[in-house]
Amino acid sequence: MYLDVEARSSQVENGLRILLSNPRSLTVSRYMNAGLKRATDVVVSLFALIVLSPILLFIAFLIRMESSGPALFSQRRWGRGGSTIKVYKFRSMYVDLCDPTGVAQTVDNDPRITRVGRWLRKANLDELPQLINVLLGDMSLVGPRCHAIGMRAAGVLYEELVPEYHLRHSVRPGMTGLAQVRGWRGSTESASASKARIAADLYYIEHASWFFDAEILVATVVNELRCASGS
Repeated sequence: MYLDVEARSSQVENGLRILLSNPRSLTVSRYMNAGLKRATDVVVSLFALIVLSPILLFIAFLIRMESSGPALFSQRRWGRGGSTIKVYKFRSMYVDLCDPTGVAQTVDNDPRITRVGRWLRKANLDELPQLINVLLGDMSLVGPRCHAIGMRAAGVLYEELVPEYHLRHSVRPGMTGLAQVRGWRGSTESASASKARIAADLYYIEHASWFFDAEILVATVVNELRCASGS
């Protein structure tokens, strides 16, 4: 099944080249513009915020106990239609070392990250506040992952590496997506891996459905339960 097997880099690059040779062929699935997707986002995000509220409050308490500053952190990122949105996360770095742009990627044993923050990032718990963004309508549960403005890949701006990069911004960004469950996440130093992410994003936009979203959500939960994959 396509969610379980990573495409080879050569196959991904070839597929991306074919897709972007005629970008007008890329169409946003009707489901992406349907009320069903938005209704699902509202119901699930609201339910999750209520059920997880004790955990969210406990995490906020741990963050405040370890270092001074707010528990939440926000960054400006790409939204639907090329707009910019304020994305919420749990603060995982010391306040004076935070990167408000989100462009500077973390490295092994990054001195900016707190002890609690390292655990949060490893388990991807720092991203739980994005449920607020989903509820507000800035994001969706499933979609292309929300990128920082000015994000670089293989040492250059993402849109320079992949000229049709902004096609992924024709829909709401997601908390998780096809690229993530295929394993294309983390560092963007590799050109082939960075292109693979965009190929997965564009494939999802064309083929999105309620069942596809459900499959991606289930795969995300299973992956996280098996082994936390954050950084």
